[in-house]
Amino acid sequence: MANKKHDQHFRQKMIKLRLEEGRTIKSLTDEYHLGNGTLSYWLKKHREECKEDPKLQSETDQMIENRELRKRLEELEKENRFLKKAAAFFAKEIDK
Repeated sequence: MANKKHDQHFRQKMIKLRLEEGRTIKSLTDEYHLGNGTLSYWLKKHREECKEDPKLQSETDQMIENRELRKRLEELEKENRFLKKAAAFFAKEIDK
C-alpha cells in the first residue's frame, strides 16, 4: 500500500524523475528516503493508470521520449567534441 505521508505531487515528481530523467529506483529511494518497494509500487500503479487514461499514457510516452532524446543529444555532443579535437590535431599535423 502506498505511503500516505507522500502526497500526489511528490509521487508524480518521483515518477517523472524515473521516467523522464532516467534516474534509478535505488538512487531515488536512497535520496528521498523511500521505503523498499514504494517507488516500484507507484510506478506499477502509474502503468495501470496509463492503460485506462490515454492522456496520461501520452504524457508518459513524452517523458520517455524526452529522456531518449536527451541521451542521444548527449552522445552527439560528445562525438562532436571528439571530432573537433581530432580536426584540431590533424590541422596541426598538416601545418608542420
